[in-house]
Amino acid sequence: MDSSLRERFERLARTRALEPVRSGSPAVLVLRPAPGGTDIAAIPAVTALVRRGVGLLPAKRAVESCRDTGHAILEVPTVEDRSALSDELSACAIAAGFVEASTIDVKAVRRRLGLTQQQFALRYGLDLNSLQNWETGRRKPDAAVRSYLKVIDRLPDAVGEALEDVVSPADELTIR
Repeated sequence: MDSSLRERFERLARTRALEPVRSGSPAVLVLRPAPGGTDIAAIPAVTALVRRGVGLLPAKRAVESCRDTGHAILEVPTVEDRSALSDELSACAIAAGFVEASTIDVKAVRRRLGLTQQQFALRYGLDLNSLQNWETGRRKPDAAVRSYLKVIDRLPDAVGEALEDVVSPADELTIR
């Protein structure tokens, strides 16, 4: 074996292997630079993601996107503990938000807003029968509707206003 090939193999042997996370659940993350404006530690951040089953190239691209555009979204196959991953990424100057497809208590949201079932359905463009089925537990909303309900829960006025089509008196007088 020639000496240059031997040197290359020796360099490869010195590379330390990453210890993968053994078990956990998949999660969808939104990565953003941590408040404070410090530089992102890219290599440890990529390492944290690779250890959890993200491919090297997708992890690298996600960290670069976080740095360059201010956010990145990716699926992480094996998250053993949310706080452990969050702490590890925080040490790299990255804030991690978990996108949840959790269940939502539709009745509690509606009651908190002080609306009847009919008012809630009309205000947010929902089918009244579906709403009644969700509240009684006969059916569960699909993932898209759960996301929409979560937005309604957090920003009810903004959602309601976004759905309104306001017509001004001047529009009424305009001949089309």
